[in-house]
Amino acid sequence: MSRTVPELIAAKRDGEALSPAELRALIEGFTAGTVADYQMTALAMAVLFRGMTDEETVALTLAMRDSGTVLDLGDIPRRKVDKHSTGGVGDKVSLCLAPLVAACGVAVPMISGRGLGHTGGTLDKLEAIPGFRVDLPIPRFRELVRDVGTCMIGQTAELAPADKRLYALRDVTATVESIPLIVASILSKKLAEGIDALVLDVKFGSGAFMKTPDDARALATALVNVARGAGKDCVAWLTRMDRPLGRAVGNSLETIEAFDVLHGRGPADLVELTLRLGATMLTLGGVAPDDDAARAMLLAAIVDGRALAVARAMVAAQGGDPRAVDDPSVFEAAPLVVPFTADVAGIVQGIDTRAVGIAGVELGAGRARASDTVDPAVGFVFERTVGDAVAAGEVLAFVHARDEAGAARAVERLRRAVRIGDGAVADVPLVLERVG
Repeated sequence: MSRTVPELIAAKRDGEALSPAELRALIEGFTAGTVADYQMTALAMAVLFRGMTDEETVALTLAMRDSGTVLDLGDIPRRKVDKHSTGGVGDKVSLCLAPLVAACGVAVPMISGRGLGHTGGTLDKLEAIPGFRVDLPIPRFRELVRDVGTCMIGQTAELAPADKRLYALRDVTATVESIPLIVASILSKKLAEGIDALVLDVKFGSGAFMKTPDDARALATALVNVARGAGKDCVAWLTRMDRPLGRAVGNSLETIEAFDVLHGRGPADLVELTLRLGATMLTLGGVAPDDDAARAMLLAAIVDGRALAVARAMVAAQGGDPRAVDDPSVFEAAPLVVPFTADVAGIVQGIDTRAVGIAGVELGAGRARASDTVDPAVGFVFERTVGDAVAAGEVLAFVHARDEAGAARAVERLRRAVRIGDGAVADVPLVLERVG
């Protein structure tokens, strides 16, 4: 690195593009401890204000990927395709999508995260299955991707350690919102999995990180451009998060609902999004010529039970009780179920989805801090959603709680989150558009 670290920070502060070699040297120094946390924080703030070119973001992503182990899954003959969602409330797609796509001949190595704030986490949902382990060592992860077709674990210390350290700094220095840093964080972990292709679900709406379609489109475009610049096939879909996805919010409740999809039932929006993302994974995986053929393959794997068989095998291989795929009684249930009813008649005009997520956190279904534990049994099951007509006194949702005090607080939060009024509601499509 011919320029010093302060010189590089100043260059980015002044809007200059850094070279791939300079960015790699910065990340290597940060990982080794020769670039201080306060220097990396200053760089992150400069990136927040000045941005990065796609070339810079590709270089940063690859340097962060290479800060740890990069898996080689080349001995697995099938194409390896993963999916990433930018997060939301009730988003349990990964749990049904991974076994469904694997049942159709595409390997799905999936390294997921935990919930934080109002958004849920895939790992928390998986751990609602009795005995399920998400902390498998990398060699076992490789075995299960090869033998079962999919494996779902958490980020290990070996994978993209620079990302974990940098994200911790961004989280406490108001630099999380930088699109280049978001892109590098997401893709460095995904590229370390040894995948061939990636499908992205970039959400917009009140329950999403990106509130507007324009913001979601900007993030999706950057993700696709950088993934392709790193040599991976990539497609993104912009999808709605102005209401909870499906009916269930909460870890056991969402996991049960995800397995319902594999049984040929489940809420229409959850089924449709699973099929849309799954079809793209199959086409990128080279087992289907187009989305229509891919969708037919997915539906056939549900009808003939192959997707359920993969789900049971995955759960058993990761230490969980495979009966959970078929029997909801295997899951821990909340001791109290309380109805949340409409005060007035009308049409559900809107749901403040972020507020619903926060109500779930307060109930125990999520965490406000990374160190918090979650209660797998609590949450909500919605009976009505945006655009539905309701009568006064009709049940809008059921609250699954530990005690009456928690249930009462949750009902009051939901009452403030759900807006009922007169007149039709403009339709927001579940899937807005494809990027890439």
